[in-house]
Amino acid sequence: MKNPFDLTGQVAVITGSSRGIGRSAAEVMAALGAKVVVSSRKADACEEVVAAIKTAGGEAIAIPCNIGRKNEVEALISGTLKHWGRIDTLVCNAAINPYYGPLGGLSDEAFDKIMSSNVKSNIWLTNLAIPGMAERGDGSVIIVSSIGGLRGTGILGAYGISKAADFALARNLAVEWGPKNIRVNCIAPGLVRTDFARALWEDEKNLKPRLQTTPLRRIGEPDEIGGIVAFLASRAATFMTGSVIVADGGVTISS
Repeated sequence: MKNPFDLTGQVAVITGSSRGIGRSAAEVMAALGAKVVVSSRKADACEEVVAAIKTAGGEAIAIPCNIGRKNEVEALISGTLKHWGRIDTLVCNAAINPYYGPLGGLSDEAFDKIMSSNVKSNIWLTNLAIPGMAERGDGSVIIVSSIGGLRGTGILGAYGISKAADFALARNLAVEWGPKNIRVNCIAPGLVRTDFARALWEDEKNLKPRLQTTPLRRIGEPDEIGGIVAFLASRAATFMTGSVIVADGGVTISS
């Protein structure tokens, strides 16, 4: 039996992959045989990840991209197609959160920035990448969302709204493109030890009550989410679409 997790031959584009969950996804997918496009805003950070992947025997290139700028998103997709001729898996991982606090203090500028980077950029990316997948009759899109889209919060409301929108985006794309054998799924991580979420875990005083309501009594590590990305891109997940995989140590099922 062929290994259902083997990604040999795939080309994967992963946004926000110079660190954290995105980097883990890039490294795991490359280790499983995929050709990976590492992308984030800073070119030197992307090249560092590419070098590590190549040292480990994988294949990767760097294409820097600020997902909030449409021309750079277009250059990311066109650059991938120029270099490798196809995209098999698109991982929409990059996101921002410039505001912590109640919705009553949220400025229009901050809200627009959050929705543009966390939702609209994913529409740009999928509209550019999926048609080529559809022509071949196969492809996968993975949107890294958050349990923030499932729960109410007093400080991350705007971010949560954007992540709930990503769930809806995945479901609608799954319906639209399913007949062409394109699968679209979401991952909803809980608190993971990344730089992006540092404000939520580096203060032990604030972290302690969170751990007390988490069945596994710890926060997640990037590799624990990167492996799920690779799974959704693999043959092992070919009957999954429109789904949300929650990986949160059990916090959302605990009272």
